[in-house]
Amino acid sequence: MIKRNRQELSARQVSGFSLLEVLIALLILGVGLLGFALLQTTNVRFTKSAQQRTIASNLAYEVIDLMRSQRSMVGYYTAITYDSFDAVTGTNCARPVDSSPTKLMERWRCDVVEALPDGKAQVSLQANGEVTVTVRWGDQHWETDVAKQVTALSVTSRL
Repeated sequence: MIKRNRQELSARQVSGFSLLEVLIALLILGVGLLGFALLQTTNVRFTKSAQQRTIASNLAYEVIDLMRSQRSMVGYYTAITYDSFDAVTGTNCARPVDSSPTKLMERWRCDVVEALPDGKAQVSLQANGEVTVTVRWGDQHWETDVAKQVTALSVTSRL
C-alpha cells in the first residue's frame, strides 16, 4: 500500500475551491436570500392585515359602547349602513362638542374612513337588544378577484 504525504500532493490537487463549487455555493446562497425576502414581504403583509383587523375590532366596540352610554337613543345608530359612508370624505372629522347621536355617528364614520382603506360599516339592532356591528374594508390587494379583496369583521353584543 502506498501512502502519500500532504507534501507529495501536486499543486493542482490542493489549489483550493474550483469555480464550479463557488457557483453552486452562490446559487444556494441566492435561493436562501430570495426565500428570506419572500418571508419578509409576507410578514409585512400579514402584520398590516392584523393591524387593520385590530383597528376594526376597536371601532366596532367603540360604537357599541356609544350605544350603551345612550340607551334611550339606540335606534339612531341603525342609520349606520354601508351606504351612509358614501358622503364621508374624512376632511371634517373634528371631535363634536355635543354628544348627540348624529354628531357621534358622523365622527365615528370619519374614524372608520380614516383608519381603514375603503372602510365602511353597518349596525343592525335586534328587538331583543342584541346589536351586530359589521366593519368591512379593502385589505387583500394581492387578490385578483375583487370579491376576495374585502375583509369583514362582525361583533355581536347585547346592550
